[in-house]
Amino acid sequence: QVQLVESGGGLVQPGGSLTLSCAASGKIFHIYDMGWYRQAPGNSREMAAIISSGGSTNYADSVKGRFTIARDDARKMVYLQMNSLKPEDTAVYYCFADVQERNTPSTSAYWGQGTQVTVSS
Repeated sequence: QVQLVESGGGLVQPGGSLTLSCAASGKIFHIYDMGWYRQAPGNSREMAAIISSGGSTNYADSVKGRFTIARDDARKMVYLQMNSLKPEDTAVYYCFADVQERNTPSTSAYWGQGTQVTVSS
């Protein structure tokens, strides 16, 4: 089994910054894609940013130029640096990882429990 634990959410004023962190643990052989999804009240969950094991990144149009995703494979962590935050960035942010566990040929998707980000004055 694999666990993902997020940290770093909170309340920030418009224009401010926050950094989210997510740590993966468990019987991990390899982590492929890692990333962040978000879900605002009344909306479906949407991709914010994804980073592949090779370092390729993909961002939602709404966050391009403001958010930066990075990963540390040695620590099994993924980060989301969020700058110039807007009220519409308010959401629960979920960490995601596509993981191949030890002694398992296939991969499985794992999710964190979510961390609240609120952008408000």
